[in-house]
Amino acid sequence: MNADTPLIVHSHLRWDFVWQRPQQLLSRFAQRSHVLFVEEPIYLDDVGDARLDLSVPMAHVHRAVPMLPAALRGDYDASIAATRELLRCELAAGGQLGGRFARPIQWFYTPMPAPAMIGAFDERAVVYDCMDELSKFRFAPAALVDRERYLMAQADVVFAGGYKLSQSKAKYHQNVHFFGCGVDVAHFATARSADVEVPREIAALKRPVIGYYGVIDERIDYDLLRTLASSLPDVELVMVGPVVKVDPAELPRAEHIHWLGQRQYAELPAHVKGFDVCLMPFALNEATEYINPTKTLEYMAAGKPIVSTAVSDVVHNFTPVVAVANSQEEFVASVRDAIERPSAEMIARGLEQARANSWESIVARMERIIRDAIRTRELRSERSLVDRLRPEARPAIRSRAALAAASEEVGD
Repeated sequence: MNADTPLIVHSHLRWDFVWQRPQQLLSRFAQRSHVLFVEEPIYLDDVGDARLDLSVPMAHVHRAVPMLPAALRGDYDASIAATRELLRCELAAGGQLGGRFARPIQWFYTPMPAPAMIGAFDERAVVYDCMDELSKFRFAPAALVDRERYLMAQADVVFAGGYKLSQSKAKYHQNVHFFGCGVDVAHFATARSADVEVPREIAALKRPVIGYYGVIDERIDYDLLRTLASSLPDVELVMVGPVVKVDPAELPRAEHIHWLGQRQYAELPAHVKGFDVCLMPFALNEATEYINPTKTLEYMAAGKPIVSTAVSDVVHNFTPVVAVANSQEEFVASVRDAIERPSAEMIARGLEQARANSWESIVARMERIIRDAIRTRELRSERSLVDRLRPEARPAIRSRAALAAASEEVGD
């Protein structure tokens, strides 16, 4: 992968949503080359003609949001075809992005647009960075499984965000690589700084405080939260993050449960500083079978004790630093133990593990793998061209004299 190879990225997540794997990786790739981050369409009732809303959220990252007429709502293929043509116009000479994305790498976080986009931009390679088993998520499109198979058949390399996920994808592709969580150690280490102030809404609470931050959706075990709150009535439970795909009215409610909503990435270390114990209260269901929570290493870098349910990748990658509970009763007991007797040894081991897993090191390793994949693709293309140009084996054309001589030998 050349340092100046641009990326065209197709994502089901919005750039300004929770700052997670795509933003962590792409913001670092953007230090070397241009990144075009293409989001899912937004449908507007007052829009007659489709347009592309372009912005630059950070240096060399170009955010593209298709604004489509409401008539296209419900017709995904027509919407993605319209998005493709909008992109082509802006990437062409004279377009706002003209000249910046020649021979790009196409990078997919969602398989859904793959059939329309692969081959449309003279890409140098196709990368599938599979964060989660999206087909297991609530409201997943019915076509997602078939489109993922198509994407994997076309991809030059597949990255998987979890160990178990990488094993699953390796059944369908020969170039799969596990890249789990990374962490911005310096950012989350500020949670250990005396200069960082805990937000007032947490600082005003009674001690101890236990907390979680991240997306609040079908992956959270809400019955566990109810049990935790009823079993530890003198402990304040803080949940930080946007509520998605679940009804806020159905969230557990109690005087000592606090739903703070979404916070910016820059604010997270200050919030974590206010936690005595960090939680990963995930339900064990289809949506969590393959997850590898990014927050694990972030909690470690903040120097906090951590308690989790028995998510497969947490058990595989992060024990014994993370206390893993196999039942609600074990979870409550582990939280109580972490409050009363936090292990300095486990916290120190967590800090060491966080330092060994920077996002920069992950990007560097990904770049080497992509560079090899591009080389393999180019060699395959060259061999294919040679094969097409090579004369086919044909029967020798014999002269009239040779044919006459053969005739005489054989006779009439």
